[in-house]
Amino acid sequence: MKYVGGCHCGEVRFEIEAPDALEVVSCNCSICNKTGFLHLILPLSRFKLLQGKQAITTYTFNTGVAKHTFCKHCGVKPFYTPRSNPDGIDINVRCLDNPPASLNITPFDGVHWEDNAAELAHLSDEAGV
Repeated sequence: MKYVGGCHCGEVRFEIEAPDALEVVSCNCSICNKTGFLHLILPLSRFKLLQGKQAITTYTFNTGVAKHTFCKHCGVKPFYTPRSNPDGIDINVRCLDNPPASLNITPFDGVHWEDNAAELAHLSDEAGV
């Protein structure tokens, strides 16, 4: 199924291909907890930036592997490159225009990220989608 989404001001727009029923992750790490990011990790091939490349800015911290992308205008982070899946893309389900009414949300202990990151590795694998 195709889903379309974007940032708050509409400068950044994207499209993804994902199952009808979404399996998403709610992380309790410091950045996810403060921003309310609800994770849908996909292979990069399932993502298409429709507009707004010039409106995106990037923030990194700690190891620098994760590339947190934000709209320069409204500050919303609709997607990013996750440290757990640097070959994939992580979509904020809350930034989809029409997310499914029912989501299966799995908690993830990101406070202890090093101990748990392997649980997410399969999510950007083409064969796993």
